Amino acid sequence: MTKLPTTIPTSSLRQRLAGLWLVVRIIWREVPLTIAVQAVGAVLSAVLPLATAYYAALATTALAEVYATGGQPQQLLTYVVVTVVLGVVASVWSVVQGYYDQVSRYRIEAAMSDHMYARLHALDFWRYDDPATIDMFDKAQRFVQSFSYLFIQLVRMLTALVSLATSLWMVMMVSWWLGLLVLVALVPSSVVQVRLSRLQAGHWREQVGVRRRMAWIEHILSRPNFIAELRLYGVIHHLLGERAALRNKDRLRVLGYERRFMGQRLGGEIIQAAAEVVALVWVVLEIVAHRQPIGQFVLVQQMVGRVMSGMDNVINTYNMIDEDLATMADYQQFMALPVASHAATIDEVTLRDAIAVQRVSFCYPGTQTAVLRDISLTIRRGQHIAIVGENGAGKSTLVKLLTGLYQPSKGSITIDGHDLRHINPTAWHRQLAVLGQEFIRYDFATAHENVWYGDVSQPVDTARRDAALRQAEAADFVRKLPHGGSSYISKWIEADDHETGVDLSGGQWQRLALARNLYRNAPIIILDEPTSAIDAAAEARIFRHLFAKQGKTIITISHRYSTVKKADVIYVIAHGRIVEYGTATALMAQRGAFYEMFKEQI
Repeated sequence: MTKLPTTIPTSSLRQRLAGLWLVVRIIWREVPLTIAVQAVGAVLSAVLPLATAYYAALATTALAEVYATGGQPQQLLTYVVVTVVLGVVASVWSVVQGYYDQVSRYRIEAAMSDHMYARLHALDFWRYDDPATIDMFDKAQRFVQSFSYLFIQLVRMLTALVSLATSLWMVMMVSWWLGLLVLVALVPSSVVQVRLSRLQAGHWREQVGVRRRMAWIEHILSRPNFIAELRLYGVIHHLLGERAALRNKDRLRVLGYERRFMGQRLGGEIIQAAAEVVALVWVVLEIVAHRQPIGQFVLVQQMVGRVMSGMDNVINTYNMIDEDLATMADYQQFMALPVASHAATIDEVTLRDAIAVQRVSFCYPGTQTAVLRDISLTIRRGQHIAIVGENGAGKSTLVKLLTGLYQPSKGSITIDGHDLRHINPTAWHRQLAVLGQEFIRYDFATAHENVWYGDVSQPVDTARRDAALRQAEAADFVRKLPHGGSSYISKWIEADDHETGVDLSGGQWQRLALARNLYRNAPIIILDEPTSAIDAAAEARIFRHLFAKQGKTIITISHRYSTVKKADVIYVIAHGRIVEYGTATALMAQRGAFYEMFKEQI
């Protein structure tokens, strides 16, 4: 059996206090009124129940005196009224504070989430392929989701501390040694709870990767469109087994911690119970022997109970805060990641002559393997270029370099003689319409919105949208949808009239994505396997429309001869190098790599 660790790395008290101060500063920036409301609420929430208990004890004593002597009940009634009023005030404040809790949680979580996603999409592109960055983002996301509760936990801890201190003071007013006894009895249980919490927090941080893998398995198992393949391949029970193994790896160690500390926790509870019994027995003896007010029993019983529960609340809240503060370091680390830096000196760009790739080599960050080696090619304005090669040859990587998502490790890419590194990425991206192999399916949107998302910089142009649908061979099936282009294209999305959407086939999705690409109306069109799910006749018509566009520069990656044969120049890539280039006719005549790739399609 694997031995459970007894300690984990912990942050210093100074670091925790710095983290708490950061929480307060963030909340003050986002919702300053919340701090004032919650500070007042902390004091009221702590003091009102104690005051109620105090006056209830006085009422008990007054009741006993009235019952014993038959005296006037005016003072008794006063205590009763005060007790009831304090209870009403506590209830009213609870409602008010509950509302402010919800408002503050919403505003804080919204602000933090917006800041985090803005940072995510401002990073260097290589970080999206970096597992360490994605781990950091996952941890930061968890912190953001709990951040709105963190301040509430801080307020609750303040409330618990005020309640604990006041209750302990009131017990000591009865007897100082009684208060000391109760305080000492709290120590064992508190130490055990803190140690257990630190172990659980450390385990959570260690198992982020395990939980992510389990979440992906659950995603695959829960998607209706994956069930057919899962059943056909008989992989469901295997995945369920993997999920169970990961779940056990994550949860069984936590249960092991609980089991190991169970005896110590029971011992701590017994010590607290014994201290409470001693306190109450002593109070009873004092009342009987020295004719102390009978309400003193109620007061001590209430205050001792509140000291015990107050310490439990402090420890439990501290545990939750401590765990959240541990993830705050991940959030701070993620938010401190540098945004993508660009030495942009050119803010506007329009292709007038040519894109030149000059002796470009490329290795993905963190690797030494060259995906592209000494690539050189020229794409002239208005030219139709095809890039072909076996899977893994480097074609899609070359597209990433042409779009500026990555920078060459060696060599350069120039636009009309200007290095792409010096061109504002936003300006360059406005010139591009790119349809990749893994395009986005906006399942939550309508068919028309899926097209409009190609250019949301201005209101939808219905004429341009309809033309894009026709050119992508998508107009007919969109028109036949239950509500035409206004139909939602996922059966899991429900319209305002409660009618569910419809699912599209793979080919229909691809045509819709192509329509979005055409709607963008960019001067440079890059298509990476754009018609793999579309029949050959429709594909031929689509490319006839594309090649008829005057002044458009088109770069196509495809494994279909019918798609690439009309290109002005075809570049053949093998093992990261250009091994052939020319027209389809010339390359076929050479009987080289291009011929071997496409001879079966002729």
